[in-house]
Amino acid sequence: MSILFELRYPTRWYTKLFTAVLALAFFAVLSTAAIASFLLFRIVKPQRSSSEINMQSFPGRPDAVNFEVEGQGSREGWFFPGFRVAPTIVLCHGYESSRGELLTLVSALQDHQYNVFVFDFAAHGGNAGVTTFGYREADEVRAAIDALAKRDDVDPARFGLWGYNLGAYAALREAQSDGRVRAIVADSVYDVPEQMVKIGVERSGVGGFPLMIRSAETGFNWLNYRYRTVPPLSRSFKAQRGVPILFIEATDDPELGAITRQMFQTAPEPREEAVIAHGNFVGLLDDDKRAYENRVVSFFLLHLPATGRVTR
Repeated sequence: MSILFELRYPTRWYTKLFTAVLALAFFAVLSTAAIASFLLFRIVKPQRSSSEINMQSFPGRPDAVNFEVEGQGSREGWFFPGFRVAPTIVLCHGYESSRGELLTLVSALQDHQYNVFVFDFAAHGGNAGVTTFGYREADEVRAAIDALAKRDDVDPARFGLWGYNLGAYAALREAQSDGRVRAIVADSVYDVPEQMVKIGVERSGVGGFPLMIRSAETGFNWLNYRYRTVPPLSRSFKAQRGVPILFIEATDDPELGAITRQMFQTAPEPREEAVIAHGNFVGLLDDDKRAYENRVVSFFLLHLPATGRVTR
């Protein structure tokens, strides 16, 4: 009783010091949790920018395709036709990006007679919600492929996937359980979604504060508790044995570059790696963008030839 009384009503100098330190520690933990929660909210709910095109006048004769994602509502994508009954390349945009920023890559693939499809993930483009950095986004990729496979102008058993960070994770996760995916380009991919949360906190400038990153990761895992048993991508690569994967590593993005290199080293054959100076396709200069497009197109031409009947 005397100890509890002394802690509650300190009279000695050392108990006063102890209670002061305890109060400061409690305040620090509380402040860290509050800041981490605010950062996490900003990270999983990025600013959105919607892209629109005139379907009648835009080159490539795109069609609007609507599809449903179980538990998430409807999505709209743009389908750009190539050869009739040719493979379809689904482009999965990156974090804080949108389908409208991939149109030059769409054109490069369509010029080689691929069918190409682009859409916006949750919390991006015109879609509300929050990002799960690939957990639910893999379901969106699956729903898009399911909808496209019902068309009579595509090959329902041959799809290719391209993705950048968020899109790359979703593409690889989806391909592990979908035999229709025959080739994948994974640009700046990560192994587990928490890694993107860590990068987001570090880039905010407060990642050096004690427990800040861990608090944000804990909050993210709590929000996505239903996915707690999902293993890292690298542990499930055996399911993709035989599917060619091109890993693209950018030297100006050291965090994701290092993870991508580790993923490449873990992945089974057939695999390829391309190291480029500048990452993020959307922000590349014209010459770098053309070189990037040529690398991606060459990979798909080799591993997923665009054969079919010419659309009349």
